[in-house]
Formats: sequence, C-alpha cells, structure tokens
Amino acid sequence: MREEKRRRLEAKGWKIGTAQEFLQLSAEEAAYVDLKARLATSLRDRRRRGSLTQADLAKRLQSSQSRIAKMEAGDPSVSLDLLIRSLLILGVSRRELSRIISARSPVPCRITRTLSGQGRATRARGPL
Repeated sequence: MREEKRRRLEAKGWKIGTAQEFLQLSAEEAAYVDLKARLATSLRDRRRRGSLTQADLAKRLQSSQSRIAKMEAGDPSVSLDLLIRSLLILGVSRRELSRIISARSPVPCRITRTLSGQGRATRARGPL
C-alpha cells in the first residue's frame, strides 16, 4: 500500500494490519492457513491449465463438484492430504509440490475501522 494512502486511511480512523493480527493467530496457525491457501490456489490453477472443469476433476477423484469447489475455496473442512492427493492426481511432481509448500505468500493487508455503536467493519485484500 502506498504510504500516502496509508496515512490518509489512518487519519480517518482506519487501522492497517494483517489477517494474522486481526484474527490473533499464532505463527503456526498463520503458517497452516497460508499453506492451505497456497495448495488450494495451486489446485485451481492446475485444473484450469489442464482445461478441466470442477466436475471433470471430481470424476478423477471420485468425489463431487461441490467438494472440488470447497477445496479450491480453501474451506476449513478440506484436509491437507486431500489437497495434496488431488494435486498429485493432476500430475504435479514432487518437486513442484515442494515448491508450492515452501513458497512464501505475500502478506495480505487488512484494513479495519471501528464504527461507533456498530462494531467493527473489515476489508481484506489478498489471499487469506
């Protein structure tokens, strides 16, 4: 975020921070959320590069289209092993999987402003 924009928002009562700070996540929790987000994004990108629909991938995984949608959205009910297995079924090599796991995601910016009598409003940018 540009410094000028940051100052302007802070002057109007907005607070700038990360999702980790806002959700009060430990470093381990934040790393886990980040890992799931990277795997989910990689799954969606790999599926699209292969010109597959969610239904096509579901058939390969013997699952449902709605489950694939949840996987790609980073739904908390989706396990890491299912994400990894799905990537392997799509042909991701161990080396590529290693790169996905070890990559660092950009730190998302979170902007919040407390509204008098209305609690807290939040806007998030970037993958959470």
